[in-house]
Amino acid sequence: MASFHSHGSGQVPVKCGLCETDRSIQWKCMDCSLLMCDHCKTKVHSKFKNGREHRIIDKNEDKLHMEEIEFTNIKCPEHNGQLLCLYCKTCDKLVCPTCFAKVHKKHDLIEISDAYNIKVERIKIEVMKMQKSIHRMNVKKDHFNKLVFEENSTYSKVRQDILIHETTVKEQVKQYFEELINKLDKSHETVLSSVKDDLNAITSFTNQTEDKINEVQDFIRVSNASDVFKEAKQMEMEKFTKTDEPVTKPNYASTPKFVPGYFTKSSIGALQDGGNLSTEIDISLDMKNEYQTAINGIQLVSPCLDQSIWISSGPFRILQRVQPDGTNLRVMSKFNIEVRGMAVTPSNQLLLCVRGKTRLQQINSSGELIESVYDVSPYYPIAIHFISGNQLIVGAHDDQLKKNAVMILSDNGNIETVYRPLINGPISITSTNYKNIHVVDRILKDYSGKVVVLGQEGHIINEYAGHSTINKHKSFKPVNIVATPYDNVVVIDLNTNILHILSDNGNLVSYCNVEKIGITFPQSLAFNVTGQFYIGRGRIIGSKTKEAKLYEINIEGV
Repeated sequence: MASFHSHGSGQVPVKCGLCETDRSIQWKCMDCSLLMCDHCKTKVHSKFKNGREHRIIDKNEDKLHMEEIEFTNIKCPEHNGQLLCLYCKTCDKLVCPTCFAKVHKKHDLIEISDAYNIKVERIKIEVMKMQKSIHRMNVKKDHFNKLVFEENSTYSKVRQDILIHETTVKEQVKQYFEELINKLDKSHETVLSSVKDDLNAITSFTNQTEDKINEVQDFIRVSNASDVFKEAKQMEMEKFTKTDEPVTKPNYASTPKFVPGYFTKSSIGALQDGGNLSTEIDISLDMKNEYQTAINGIQLVSPCLDQSIWISSGPFRILQRVQPDGTNLRVMSKFNIEVRGMAVTPSNQLLLCVRGKTRLQQINSSGELIESVYDVSPYYPIAIHFISGNQLIVGAHDDQLKKNAVMILSDNGNIETVYRPLINGPISITSTNYKNIHVVDRILKDYSGKVVVLGQEGHIINEYAGHSTINKHKSFKPVNIVATPYDNVVVIDLNTNILHILSDNGNLVSYCNVEKIGITFPQSLAFNVTGQFYIGRGRIIGSKTKEAKLYEINIEGV
């Protein structure tokens, strides 16, 4: 019976789930299902969100990972007395010697332990994806909680502004009505004063005249004529009876009328559209490592499941599998081949679009360059990408017919679907969890182009040709594209050193300039299974030095 932790019998020793080194495993996180060394428990896991609240136990407490796993005593369900000895990758099943002799001679066979480790690794990857999904949702949750807080703050301020303005308007209205009353009172007093002056003059005239009339009548009633002549002479009667009527004004200013006015919304104030709540999350880039290479430019990057990385210089005919080593990349294997597109298979092998070949090439687990089962003749493959279910998307071009196609192939190489959208040159391709396919379409030789988004039926649902502000002075030159852990899409703009972040439907979500962290001429990018972001530097036009660098970046918000 072989121990899962032993190095013999083809078994793979369990490594730390975080640093992937040979440090002694001492701990297990029950929440993350991660085995860890003491260093990563203290220095790395503790920095996880809510990591300090996770339940971490001594590895000896977890019998599941310490028990021995038996691979040599599994009975074949089809042939009595036979033990299963190999795993058939072609048929996805365990086989015994009889199974092998009857059906599986020419199939792709590997050790059961290797198959077990591959499947366990896949399960771990799926768990990591779920953890990433939870992390993404937590980030979005924090962002939306921030939106709620900001919206409540905005609402409170606007409401307070309205109440303050209401008080101000009421005071202004009250003051204005007081002014109207005062003005009316003064006008009324002026009118009354003018009329009363003339009325008083008339009254005075009337009284004086009535007094004179009484005196004259008393004089007339005197019986002695001599006395009448005598008195009349003394009184100068004609002068005495003469009266001058007071002159009154021809008209008077009337009390003004009140004409009601009307308030309008605009005169009081109005609510204006405050715009939409932005769900855009700020993009942050943090340089983690930069690695110097000895190749001309890194046109393609494909991380492997074992933390090694494939890099290609494209037309400079260098393909390398490298392992980070300090600030350099240790070359594990090297091929002299012109690669146009590449992708790591779910079984950790490398699939290649090689210039001049209609059949995709493959570097198997033994490090040999062989032909794969994928053939898209008469088309020549340019860009490839694996989607769920081991399906392969291929962007291809037919030189003779001058036509392009996007194909979906099954894991056995059969072409399941062919889309022939209006695409000039599919140089890079990716897909989202919602099955939308994003294709970088090169229109001109200088790499000016667009991103074409295809729906599940292959129809074009959107095209993105850059942003009017970002590409105001420089045309949009997309050269590489990759789906993000948040199911957005990152596109490199060769002309501006800017990463355009697009939604699943191809609309601009955000953007960031990698030149701010010291990266110029970015040409390739990729995420590994843990969400680590890589950018490969291209070769500056006219440069003759082998100066390409690979950048390892912590990126948040995509």
